[in-house]
Amino acid sequence: MAAARLGRLPNRSDFLRVQAGRRCAMPGFVLQVAPLPADHVFPAIRVGFTVSRKVGNAVVRNRVRRRLREVARLVIPQVARDDQDYVLVGRQGAIGRDFLALQAELQEALRRLKSLAVSGAATMAVATP
Repeated sequence: MAAARLGRLPNRSDFLRVQAGRRCAMPGFVLQVAPLPADHVFPAIRVGFTVSRKVGNAVVRNRVRRRLREVARLVIPQVARDDQDYVLVGRQGAIGRDFLALQAELQEALRRLKSLAVSGAATMAVATP
């Protein structure tokens, strides 16, 4: 179940469906989680990223999005369930936040939302970049 590859949420309707699901706010982002649609068969864990203009200008928003994409790439395939879709909403705190802290926060958010894979990956240590 773990170690699946990471895919993207392609449509606005997918983002809205995940937005209606469960969420967990952390200092650097908000993690939103929803189960896959019943008719959907997809080989990858799908993740979407969004950062509003309240966070900053385009340069800052893109930096936050890149950081969140890398955190998701490192954490979600290793420890997250593959039967759910995920959206990370960037917050102002993600700009200056330590990268290892963002990784730990993502793992904690997945734990709080009960989205960790059932294998022993729940105790995965955060790797240093």
